[in-house]
Amino acid sequence: MSSSSTPFTICLWMNDTAEEAAKHYTSIFKDSRIIETTHYPGAGEEVHGHKAGSVMTVVIELNGQRFMLLNGGPNFKPNEAVSLMVMCKDQEEIDYYWDKLGEGGDPSNRACGWTKDKYGFSWQITPQKMGDVWTKGDKEAVNRSMDAMMGMQKLDMEGLQKAYDGK
Repeated sequence: MSSSSTPFTICLWMNDTAEEAAKHYTSIFKDSRIIETTHYPGAGEEVHGHKAGSVMTVVIELNGQRFMLLNGGPNFKPNEAVSLMVMCKDQEEIDYYWDKLGEGGDPSNRACGWTKDKYGFSWQITPQKMGDVWTKGDKEAVNRSMDAMMGMQKLDMEGLQKAYDGK
């Protein structure tokens, strides 16, 4: 089987908030842009239920990853079965993305570095180095840092490191 180098685009089903969400997300991620906007045609209105000329999709790029925001209506809602992970180099980035993406979201739905945004999508705001720590560290240290993480909402890199080090 041959491998494909064709990139893929993640499609996020929105309830008529695609334009607003595109502006919101591209204001948060420094390396981002709105690529294109499409509109519903007159054909198929009885099926898709949207007025001709209303926004159908907005394609955006966030840090090199493309997303299509689809104004699909209220039929499907986002849930925690799918989340978007932002790998952060330091605590400053964790704080920034946690605050910006969680603003206006569901504060009751925050744990272990996860936050839910105002559109209902879950984001994991994660330190890059934790992947190495948890896969290459000794079991006791990994368990200590995992226990510490379970008690956190926004992840605290210093606290995770201290737990890992047994301090």
